[in-house]
Amino acid sequence: MEIIQIVSIGIISTILAVLVRRTIGSEFAIFISLVAGILIFFMILDKLVYIVETLSQLAKRTTIEFTYFSTILKIIGIAYIVEFGAQISRDAGEEAIASKIELGGKIVMMVLAIPILLALMELIIKILP
Repeated sequence: MEIIQIVSIGIISTILAVLVRRTIGSEFAIFISLVAGILIFFMILDKLVYIVETLSQLAKRTTIEFTYFSTILKIIGIAYIVEFGAQISRDAGEEAIASKIELGGKIVMMVLAIPILLALMELIIKILP
């Protein structure tokens, strides 16, 4: 099962990072954390591709405009990337930078969501007498 491999990599990386942080320093521990995150990401990449393809096929069968669907996928992707970056910063002890990464991600997601919000507002206005 892949989940056992993923969790094992996470646990082993955590133990290594803690040991390295105590003996060598936090710089190498951050590197271990980053490599573990990238390795896990590549392990699940094919699953992400499958999810996107399945949702894309589903969106094509419905009356939803594909631009809205692709925008939602972009927003979800940004959310995951921002979370990954913020957690790496937190692992490095940089809470302030992590907060700024999260703020930047929220702003970018809001900008991407504006066309969807405008379309929703237009629909609501049409429905109201």
